[in-house]
Formats: sequence, structure tokens, C-alpha cells
Amino acid sequence: MNKPFSQACENNKAPILSVLQHHLKAASSLLEVGSGTGQHAAYMATHLPYIQWQPSDVDSNLSGIRQWCDEANCANLLQPVPFDVNILPHPNQHHHLFSANTLHIMSWDEVQSLFKLIPHLIYPEGFAFFYGPFKYDGQFTSPSNADFDLWLKQRGPHQGIRDFEAVRELAERSGLSLIDDVAMPANNQLLVWRRER
Repeated sequence: MNKPFSQACENNKAPILSVLQHHLKAASSLLEVGSGTGQHAAYMATHLPYIQWQPSDVDSNLSGIRQWCDEANCANLLQPVPFDVNILPHPNQHHHLFSANTLHIMSWDEVQSLFKLIPHLIYPEGFAFFYGPFKYDGQFTSPSNADFDLWLKQRGPHQGIRDFEAVRELAERSGLSLIDDVAMPANNQLLVWRRER
């Protein structure tokens, strides 16, 4: 069976890895929320052998993620587990959390639920990495992001590029401090938060 594939993942995996390597120095565990095709999990775990990488997603995506995990054959890459932002508590805490291209796909209620979960998902002083497009001061960072937002809303009215300021407010309520906002390819950002002790 052919593995699921995303060209966007292929394009952004190396720049994302560079940021993760800058912040993740010690042996630790990481929960990936919304692993999608599984490409990021396979790539990051291969290049971060000291990080125990836990992929997760909705049930319908787990079989595809499993194919990428099996092919990567990394001791530090765990089999994917189901993740639902509406279920609390989740059984296992990790040191860090990573999520790419999820906040604009989920409804705003689900985004709020995810950030409420973060204190239950990662330990104090752990990092939370969120990759994707964002608006700043209500403005898109590029015409292509404005077009993408329109396409998302046509696909599902609950979807759309999120306002950075609104996401920051959710993060701060959950005890996260922004420590980096890195410009990435294709008009995306990688937001790096640290959970306060």
C-alpha cells in the first residue's frame, strides 16, 4: 500500500528540524499532535535520535502514519496513538509538544481545547512548537496566505488562518511564554513556547 504523502512536509521538514535542533538539546520525549501523513515523525525522529517521538492523530490517519514509522525503523519513534482534543485527561505527559499545520484546520473551539490541554501534556520548562501560517494585527503576511484562508473557509467555515494575538492569549493562559517566532518558507512561522515552572 502506498504511504500517504505531502509535498509541503517535504518542503518544510529541514527548516523545521533546524529550529528543533536549536532548542532540543537533551534526551527527552515529545508528543506530536496531528501527525498527518507521518512524514515529519519519521524525518524528525531519524535526525533527533535522543528524542523519543510520539506521533498522534485522529483514528483515520493512524494507518498511514504507521507505514512511515515502520519504514523509518527508529528505536526512538513510537507507534502512533489516537489523539482527541476534546478528551481530558490524556494519559501520558511528555517533555515537549510539536504540531504542524493544525491550528488552521481545527475549529477555534478545538484550538482552545488544545491549549487548555497543554499543562496536562507537557512538563514545566518543556517546549511547545507550533508551525503554520498566522495573521498579525489582523493582517495576512502575504497575498498567498489570504488566498489560502479563503480556500480553507470554502472547504469548511470552521477553518482559517488564526490571529497570532489570539493564539498568544490562549498560550499565556496555559502558562506558556513565547521565546521565539521564526519566519519559515512559504510564508509560515514556527512559534516556540516554553511552559513556565
